[in-house]
Amino acid sequence: MEILTTMITPYKKDGSVDLETAKKYVDWYFENGLDGIFAVCQSSEIFYLSLEEKVALNRTVYARAKELERAHNRKFTVVSSGHTSDGFDEQVEELCAIAASGTDALILITNRLDPENRGDDVFIQNAERLLERLPGDIKLGLYECPHPYKRLVTPRILDWCLSTGRFYYMKDTCCDAALIAERCKQLKGSHFKLLNANCQTLLESMRSGGDGYCGIMCNFHPALYAWLGKSFDKEPARAELIQSVIGTFGFTEVGLPYPLTAKYHMNLCGLPTENIARNRESRELTDYAKSCMKQMKLATDHFEALLKS
Repeated sequence: MEILTTMITPYKKDGSVDLETAKKYVDWYFENGLDGIFAVCQSSEIFYLSLEEKVALNRTVYARAKELERAHNRKFTVVSSGHTSDGFDEQVEELCAIAASGTDALILITNRLDPENRGDDVFIQNAERLLERLPGDIKLGLYECPHPYKRLVTPRILDWCLSTGRFYYMKDTCCDAALIAERCKQLKGSHFKLLNANCQTLLESMRSGGDGYCGIMCNFHPALYAWLGKSFDKEPARAELIQSVIGTFGFTEVGLPYPLTAKYHMNLCGLPTENIARNRESRELTDYAKSCMKQMKLATDHFEALLKS
């Protein structure tokens, strides 16, 4: 299994991207047993970052991850997107810039390939045009990003991806265990890995043949996800317990001001982070939201200790 977190973007007091703190995040993800990072994704507030900021953030994350990989002789994957533009030429520019700054796989946002949701023909035509302009040796992936709308892939699109031989990752956001199982059957035997973004269906998806997790909740309790990815089939009873815990925690994705909650949680973990986001107002991080994060941290510490016993 591969367990990847989505990268959040820290800022300095003046609102600029804090690359030094970003490096500390990378260290924390690694120390907590994760297999990698999805850099410059929606959690990174990519629709609110300039291309220069996206490239700088990705270069920083990738370089630090590879330093850790070499120093500890442990694979630490970085997949990267930054794919936000509406225009085709602009998409080519941003994706090539991200690729040049370093990544293990370049992730295409599905709704950018079919902005008006016109159907599979349009999606595949646009994707074929894009692939012609991207570096031919780079691995690719898909991300069913919910913003500005969620464009789910179809069996026909998955077949097309397999036919190219270039797709290696998919961040699945369908949140439907039955559909995930069907996708796993379709991808079985290929190098195309399906990573579930939905924590409530994670254990079921891995038992159905999924390849792991890629989601926001690894910003809160990465060690629990790392344990589940490694031990779900060895300790099924404990896996059910941890699934129930992370599934319940996961409902904080809705109703609380993410990514401000994740940045506040980094403070609780000893990583000083400013209460700043570009897609949320700082005042949204209320005492109530902070209390919820403190409660989650207390419970997380308990279950992490339980798994070590």
